[in-house]
Amino acid sequence: MTATEWHLPDRELLRYGERTLVPPLLWSIEAHLAACAECRGRLTAVDPQVAAAGWARLDAELDAPVPGPVERLLVRAGVAGHTARLLAATPVLRMSWLAAVVSTLALAALLANLAHPVVFLAIAPLLPVFGVALSFGPRVDPTYEITLVAPIHTFRLLLLRCAAVLSATTLLSAAASLALPDLGLTALGWFLPALALTLLSLALQARLGPALAAVSVGLGWLALVMSTLGVGSGGSAPFVPVGQVALALAGALAALVLARIRRAFETPRRFR
Repeated sequence: MTATEWHLPDRELLRYGERTLVPPLLWSIEAHLAACAECRGRLTAVDPQVAAAGWARLDAELDAPVPGPVERLLVRAGVAGHTARLLAATPVLRMSWLAAVVSTLALAALLANLAHPVVFLAIAPLLPVFGVALSFGPRVDPTYEITLVAPIHTFRLLLLRCAAVLSATTLLSAAASLALPDLGLTALGWFLPALALTLLSLALQARLGPALAAVSVGLGWLALVMSTLGVGSGGSAPFVPVGQVALALAGALAALVLARIRRAFETPRRFR
């Protein structure tokens, strides 16, 4: 028997119009109404306003966006729904970018074991720098135009995306550090540089833009590492205790500058 060879009783139509039905009977009736024009006509005759409101609710449910796995995971972790959606839209949280990060870290760890540990320690801090540069902007963010008119400060959104990138790259880099057991705690020497360089690149974005700021910070970092090769167990000055303290201070200074110039990020020109 097809859906249109039988019709709903008047009492069930009335209960549906009064919104007193509960699943699974509600779902069954709605499925029948979608296929049966006669029952839809009878429902409209009962109360046109109630029928119109019911179909409007059904259309809204059908058009509602389906949360992806990242968004669902963030919500389960306690992140607010609207914030989780903004974070889930971060381009560098896509599988293609994460796969590229994993491949880069694996290659860097291999070269660190075969050649010199400074290879891994120098490359790992650059991943969040370029990840942040690719996390927000008209050419890389599919939700960029929407976020420009959304009731949220651009600077807050940028910090949310930055936190997402830092969290992902930090976890992956920490896992890759296990491939360097001979270095001991020195294998974690990339963490403070990653934090400091990311904050510095954010501070420079207000004047240089995302791409140029990331490239400038990256080249400066590589020049510093290469010019101080042979210092300490990490192979370069930034990875000895004094260098780590200096990087922590530089990161704190960059954070202060970033807090003072945060209003400069409220114009879209900064990201073009």
